[in-house]
Amino acid sequence: MIGGPRGLLEQEVSKPRSVGRTLGRLASYFRPFWLALVGVLLLMVVNAWVQVITPELLGQAVDCYLTPAVAGEFFAAEGAQGMPAAADAAQGAGSFACWFGDVPAGSPTNAYMTGLGRLVLGLIAIFVLGAITGGAMFFMMSWAGQHVLRALQVDVFAHLHRLSLGFYSRNESGDLMSRITNDVSTIQQAISFALIQVLSGFLLLGWIAWNMLTLNWVYALLSLAVVPLMAVATIWFSGQARKAFRVTRKEIGNVNAELEESISGVREVQAFSREEANIESFRASNAANRDANVRAVAYTSALAPTLEALGYVAIAIVAGVGGAFMLQGQTLGGSAVTLGLMIAFIGYVQRFNQPIAQIAVLWANIQSAVAGAERIFDLLDERPEIVERFDPRPMPPIEGRVVFENVGAEYKPGEPVLKGIDLTAEPGQTIAIVGPTGAGKTTLVNLLPRFYDVSSGRVTIDGVDVREVTLESLRKQIGVVLQDSFLFSDTVANNIRYGKPDATDAEVIAAAQLARAHDFIERLPEGYNTVLGERGAGLSQGQRQLLSIARAALSNPRLLILDEATSSVDTRTERQIQAALEQLLAGRTSFVIAHRLSTIRNADQVLVLVKGEIIERGAHEELLARQGFYYNLYMSQFKRQEQVVRASQRVDGAGLVSAPAGA
Repeated sequence: MIGGPRGLLEQEVSKPRSVGRTLGRLASYFRPFWLALVGVLLLMVVNAWVQVITPELLGQAVDCYLTPAVAGEFFAAEGAQGMPAAADAAQGAGSFACWFGDVPAGSPTNAYMTGLGRLVLGLIAIFVLGAITGGAMFFMMSWAGQHVLRALQVDVFAHLHRLSLGFYSRNESGDLMSRITNDVSTIQQAISFALIQVLSGFLLLGWIAWNMLTLNWVYALLSLAVVPLMAVATIWFSGQARKAFRVTRKEIGNVNAELEESISGVREVQAFSREEANIESFRASNAANRDANVRAVAYTSALAPTLEALGYVAIAIVAGVGGAFMLQGQTLGGSAVTLGLMIAFIGYVQRFNQPIAQIAVLWANIQSAVAGAERIFDLLDERPEIVERFDPRPMPPIEGRVVFENVGAEYKPGEPVLKGIDLTAEPGQTIAIVGPTGAGKTTLVNLLPRFYDVSSGRVTIDGVDVREVTLESLRKQIGVVLQDSFLFSDTVANNIRYGKPDATDAEVIAAAQLARAHDFIERLPEGYNTVLGERGAGLSQGQRQLLSIARAALSNPRLLILDEATSSVDTRTERQIQAALEQLLAGRTSFVIAHRLSTIRNADQVLVLVKGEIIERGAHEELLARQGFYYNLYMSQFKRQEQVVRASQRVDGAGLVSAPAGA
C-alpha cells in the first residue's frame, strides 16, 4: 500500500541478508554459458600452475645447477679429485628433482650452464603460457559476464513494467534507476575482474600450501605461522567494508533520487526561488554519500598494508629460520635446508601473501556487488499488486456498458478511498465526475483499466468482471488522457502512434487533425518528424495535451477516460479541442473528470463525489435545480468560468482570454 517514498531503502537496511542465496540466484544466470565457465576454470588451473611452479624452478636453478657447480670448482681447486663422495653430497643436498636433467658431480661448468640454460628457456615458455591463459581467462569470463548482465538488466526492466502503479507511488524513480545502473555496474566489476581474482587466489593458496608441505612440512608450518593473523584481519576488515558498502548503495540511491526530482521539477524550483534550499539538500545528500564512501574506502585501504606487513614477517621467518639451519648444517623436518629450498620458500611466501592481500581487497568489491545484487533481486521479488487470474480470458470487443456494484477501494488497509459506489453507464454515455480534491475521482476511473483493484464489490464491462480478463486485452480497448500528459523523446509522429505502432502516416495525420494539433505540428522545424525533448520539452502544456488527445484518438478506444484533460489549456485551445472531443466521445462510453464547464454540461450523468461516496447524481440542469452540493460547487467554481467563456467568445479575431486551470 502507499507509504513513504524511501520505505524500501529503509527495509533493505534492516531486513536480514542471505549471501549464499544471492550468489546462487546470480549463478543461475550463468547456466546458459556453462561451457565458457568450464573453459575459464581450466585456464585458471593452468594459470595457477604457472605461478606455483615458478618458485620451484628457481629452487631447482640453485640446487641443481648453481651450488653443485660451485662445490665442484671448490673441490677441484683444493686438489680433492679423490673426493667424489663430497661432490655427490653437494649434488644430493637439494630437495628438488632436476626437471631439465641431472648433472653428475664434478662435471665441467659448461654442463651446469647447459642445464641452467634449458631451465631458463623453460621458465620463459611457462611465463608466455601464463600470459596467454591469463588473458584468455579474463576474456572468456568477461564475455560470459556481459551476457549475464544483459539478461539481468532486461529482467529488471521487464519487471518494472509489470509492477503496479502503487509500487511507483512508494518508490522514487532515481533509486530504481540506480539499481539498473550503479548496482549492475558493481556486479559487472566483480564478474569481470574481482571474482576471477578471488577464485584463482583461493586455488593458488591451496596449491602453494600443498607444495610447501610436500617439500618440508615443518618449514612450511613455520612459514605460514602468520596466516591465522591474516585471516583474522581479512575477516574483520571485509566485514566492516561490507557494512559500509551497503550504506554507500543506499546513499547513492538517495543522491540519484534527489537529483532526478530536482531536474524534473526545475521549473517549480525556479518559480518558487527554492534553488538554494535544493542545493543545500543535495549538498547534505552528497555529504552523506561522501562519508559512507570514505568509511568504506578506509577499511579497504587499511587492510592491504596490514597484510603486507604480516607478509614481511613471514618472509623474515623463512629467511631467518632457513638461514640458521642451513649455516649450522642441521636438518629441519627430517631433511636438509638448502639455499634452493630457502629461495623457493621465499618465492612461495611472496606468492602466498599476494592472493591473501588480493582477496582481501577484492572481497570488499565482491561484497559491494553482493549488496547490489541483493537490491536487484529484492526488486525482482517485488510482486505486482495487480495480477491476472490463473486462466484469464481475452476481453471481448467492448460495447460500453459499465457497472460499478457496491465498489470499495483503499490504498492502506482500513482507510477506504471509495465506499459503496454504485453506478451504471450505458454504451455511448458520458459520465462526468466532480468533487473536491481527494474525493476519490481519479481512483474511481483507475479501477476501469485495473491500475488498482477494488477492495470490495466489482466492476464489470458488458457484464464481464475486469479481474477475469487479461490486462492487455482490457487496456488496449481503453483510452486515457491525463492532465499531465507524458511525451517520449521521439518524433511527434511516433508519440501519436504510441498506442498503435502500426498506424500509417495518413492515420497519424488524421488523428492530429481531429485533435486540432495538425496546424502547430506543421509549424515545427521538421513537422511530424520533429524529435521532441525529454517529456515533450519545447512544447507548451496545451500542445502536449493536444498530442496526448491525438494519441488517444488514433488508438480508437471503446472506453475513454479524460482526467482533467482540458484543465491545462487556454480557453481558445479548449474550444478547439472540445469539438474534437465531441467527435472522439461519439459512440464511446466516457468517464470525464473535469473542472471545466464545457465538459460537464453535456454529460449524460454527473456524479458528485465527496469523501469517497456519491452524494448526488443526475444531469447538469437537474442537479442545478436541486440546489444542493453540485449547485454550490457550480456557483463557486463554474459560473465565473462560464462568464469568462462568454467573454472570450466576444473577443474579436486573434483576441485571447485565458481561464485559469481548474477555475
